[in-house]
Amino acid sequence: MAEVTAQLVKDLRERTGAGMMECKKALEEAKGDLAEAEVVLRKRGIAAAAKKGARSTRQGVIGSYIHAGAQLGVLVEVNCESDFVARTDDFQQLVHDVAMQVAAANPSFIRKEDVTPEALEKEKAIQRARALAEGKPEKIVDKVVEGRMAKFYEEICLLDQPFIRENTTTIGDLIKQKIAKLGENITVARFTRFKVGETAEKE
Repeated sequence: MAEVTAQLVKDLRERTGAGMMECKKALEEAKGDLAEAEVVLRKRGIAAAAKKGARSTRQGVIGSYIHAGAQLGVLVEVNCESDFVARTDDFQQLVHDVAMQVAAANPSFIRKEDVTPEALEKEKAIQRARALAEGKPEKIVDKVVEGRMAKFYEEICLLDQPFIRENTTTIGDLIKQKIAKLGENITVARFTRFKVGETAEKE
């Protein structure tokens, strides 16, 4: 077991942004293993983030992202609990990352709960017909549809999408990590994506 030194605690704090005592406890639990302690903190952080999820978010910022060539742009509102957190570099970076995600991945909704019943039923009908056309037995069709709906949510819901810079993390998990680091609840309130020529296509 490696000794939990002040330097180890400092290193872990720099890597995770967690408090000194939290870092010390995590290192003790991980027997001085820095990588393992980071995992411990992330697990705790996500648990702590879930507890903060009910707190109201009335501060925040509106961020923007204009893609090179100025043919595609995004406005996004991300909220937190205090003006202090809204001004931090970590929060500003998160807002920028969310705006880039919307530009690149073009989600239709923020979270699963926002998906309209019409969109849901339409997709389920498509996947059911597809499964039957592939010759899947009737008794497993519902299971197949259920599995494919997870992919559907991943495509159209911002929080379920893999983060474009780190595809092993979803946007929802990225936000939870920031909640754990900054100690406040954070929510995405709304976004709008503009693409040159879209209005002409609808006419």
